[in-house]
Amino acid sequence: MSPRRNRPKAAGPSGPSAEDDGSGRYGGWQATESWQGEEWSVRHVAGASAQGKSYRCPGCDQLIPDGVPHVVAWPEHAGVDDRRHWHKACWNAKDRRTTRVRRSRNAPRF
Repeated sequence: MSPRRNRPKAAGPSGPSAEDDGSGRYGGWQATESWQGEEWSVRHVAGASAQGKSYRCPGCDQLIPDGVPHVVAWPEHAGVDDRRHWHKACWNAKDRRTTRVRRSRNAPRF
């Protein structure tokens, strides 16, 4: 015996679509935030969509390993080249951090 169907057959897909909640191809949602007098687009990236890629967080200057959920932020007026990948905690603490991250002499500049 098959399980009972609780929905009429003519009903379409229920729930919000990907365009309604701002989620994009990266599995997260996108919003606009104000920081340092500018409007920033902020997209939350799911860990599954970050497979095979690692990024350097500008907040702490540490690597974001592949498969780790994180945040991508860029100024509204800027293009694709100005996107930066942040740890979620670093993005949330961006106002409490110093303006300049000190690197060692041999550290790569990303």
